[in-house]
Amino acid sequence: MKMKILLTISFLAVVFCSIAQVSPKLQTKLDKQAGEMEQKVIEWRRHIHQYPELSNQETKTAAYIAEHLKSLGLKVQTGVAKTGVVALLETGKPGPVIALRADIDALPVTERNSLPFASKEKAIYNGQETGVMHACGHDSHVAILMAVAEILSNNKSDLKGLIKFIFQPAEEGAPNGEEGGADLMVKEGVLDLPKVDVIFGLHIQSMTKLGDIAYRPAGMMAASDWFSIKVKGKQAHGAAPWMGIDPIVVSAQIINGLQTIISRQTELTKEAAVITVGRIQAGIRENIIPEEANFAGTIRTLDKDMQEKIHEKIKLMATKIAESAGATAEVSIVKKTPITYNDPALTEKVIPSLKLAAGEDHVREVHAVTGAEDFAFYQEKIPGFFFFVGAMPADIDPAKAPSHHTPDFMIDERGFLTGLKAMLDVTTGYMFMKQKK
Repeated sequence: MKMKILLTISFLAVVFCSIAQVSPKLQTKLDKQAGEMEQKVIEWRRHIHQYPELSNQETKTAAYIAEHLKSLGLKVQTGVAKTGVVALLETGKPGPVIALRADIDALPVTERNSLPFASKEKAIYNGQETGVMHACGHDSHVAILMAVAEILSNNKSDLKGLIKFIFQPAEEGAPNGEEGGADLMVKEGVLDLPKVDVIFGLHIQSMTKLGDIAYRPAGMMAASDWFSIKVKGKQAHGAAPWMGIDPIVVSAQIINGLQTIISRQTELTKEAAVITVGRIQAGIRENIIPEEANFAGTIRTLDKDMQEKIHEKIKLMATKIAESAGATAEVSIVKKTPITYNDPALTEKVIPSLKLAAGEDHVREVHAVTGAEDFAFYQEKIPGFFFFVGAMPADIDPAKAPSHHTPDFMIDERGFLTGLKAMLDVTTGYMFMKQKK
């Protein structure tokens, strides 16, 4: 028992030393206030969950956030990147400029559970009526950052530097034909005036153990690119396919061939990569071979060189398979989201803060994931750190936990306190860290 106590004291001493001059008094205050805010975070999240809004349409959500931030006496800017909200906390003392980001948009998903605050909202998405749901946890991110803003504002006299709170719309992607998300926020100068030194963000996870924090230095989440391929053949009667060139068969051959780019031509021991076809359209009648077929999908990569090679091979494979059948293939690839890249030096600095927030046994390094996150656009400009907070309901079999972006998505609200403490601790830990001159 004595040995265990000594080891615990030793660990805390190392943590406090590594996050430099965060005073024990301030740390105690922040922990206490985080606990006191837990119920408020849950209430905010439930309200936002019940009234979700799609990307670039988050007007009511933005107004709800802005009202709270203004009540704290912060300088608040609305209408950033269409519906974003940015607030600035000035301590009046020299120090770093730290940005904290939460995403605010929901998804075109119809909620399927019996929660008393389940969404009943509907909207038109790509010409179709759909339910709208916070099926990825953005409602939680908003509520946590609202609480971080309140706690840090209440302790302004103990802080230094400036803190910029970024509530970003359209993380899930702007509607067709529109700009949005982190890319547009960067273009509109969210990292300037004052110039931001570092940025932090979190993501709640429905399939990560409750109370755990997961991170990875360098590439943590994949780049997301979208591709579309138009195959042109020759129309014919379905009873006489030899009189035409079937673009559907050619498309099927291309789709199967694309998977060999991953399985046979990509060095998967270096990094993971994925090519997925998610949409295919061709024909109008059962007995007519159409002139044209179109299909589209996504490419996920964690290495820039691999990304470029895969793009080249998709174009080569599609055009040559089509050519071999007498058809043509037009390939379009659009880079959507860069790799979510955690600056390794920054990651090393903030790990002690994560352990302080969640406990040493609840912080772990994980493998990269092939999901994408537009937080990456900030990280292209300045050092940034992004991490996962576990909120898998304790009564759910981990193998059966509903994934993000699904109607059954579910999180345990007890995970919010871990996220709140982590955001507070990485912020103050970095704030009082001895910076190299």
